[in-house]
Amino acid sequence: MPQNITRREFIEQSLTVGAVMAASYAMPMPVYSKSKSANEKLNIACVGTANRASAAYSGLRNETFVAICDVDKRFLDKRAKDYPQATQYSDFRKMLEKEEKNIDAVYVATPDHIHAPATAMALRMGKHAYTEKPIAHTVEECRILAELAKRHKCVTQMGTQIHAGDNYRRVVELIQSGAIGKVREAHV
Repeated sequence: MPQNITRREFIEQSLTVGAVMAASYAMPMPVYSKSKSANEKLNIACVGTANRASAAYSGLRNETFVAICDVDKRFLDKRAKDYPQATQYSDFRKMLEKEEKNIDAVYVATPDHIHAPATAMALRMGKHAYTEKPIAHTVEECRILAELAKRHKCVTQMGTQIHAGDNYRRVVELIQSGAIGKVREAHV
């Protein structure tokens, strides 16, 4: 991504990418791993165990949870009952450092201010990452994460569950068909 991109260009490109992703949501994003074949399970470390993270645990139930992390011991203890084989941590930095050789990917579902730091640490270690929205708070954080993913050849994805629904796809269809004319401005 160019370093001299304007805010307007960033928003325009983001909307374009979002429209393409919404229009093609039926094609699942593959998760690649250098150390696993297509028939093996991924070894995952999870940063966050409650609220939005709960959905991921059920969605990833066929994978191997190596480590789970939460600063709230109540949430961590509750999740640990479901995954007794997973090592428990209260600090994601310590978890990633200790489990680096044991994991293929990291799932981040914490309060928003931790999304970019946890994702960046995982990417620097060469770990694939799925992070709930917002993956970052600033354009600069987005640039850093994009560069880290590219440099370390990692797959990254941001969770935007409702944006793949019929309502959003219909809006994309209408815009692409020209039903509302040329879009000159968007407010986000």
